[in-house]
Amino acid sequence: MEQEQKRTGTLRVRVFATQAELPVQGATVVVIRRAVSGKYDLLSVQATDSSGLIHPVAIEAPPAEESTEPEGADGGEPYTSCDVWAEHPGYAMLQVDGVQIFRGVETVQNMELTPLAPGVGGWKGKKEFSNPKQDL
Repeated sequence: MEQEQKRTGTLRVRVFATQAELPVQGATVVVIRRAVSGKYDLLSVQATDSSGLIHPVAIEAPPAEESTEPEGADGGEPYTSCDVWAEHPGYAMLQVDGVQIFRGVETVQNMELTPLAPGVGGWKGKKEFSNPKQDL
């Protein structure tokens, strides 16, 4: 277990609604990562608890020395990127692309869901955000 922690970063996701940050219980949260082949690897599918949280997801990440230069010490990315989706009936689906995971670091991704008008499906109101690459 200790060896795994040294090779990974951790992702925590918090799902809430409105500026008052009211937790959304029972939201489905999907975490995926694009593989080298171009296909997606499913890393986690969870439902949020009463606090709007999922269990932490351990994600393999490059060595810390890769984050000492913009293109990495060996020319690689200094972090692992993943995408996070959150949805719940009555709210617009939210997708955040390019969440950056660093080895030995806990990343918290906040997901604010927007309530939908009655009768509107979550996909119709879908919101999508992309995180720009870190300029280290």
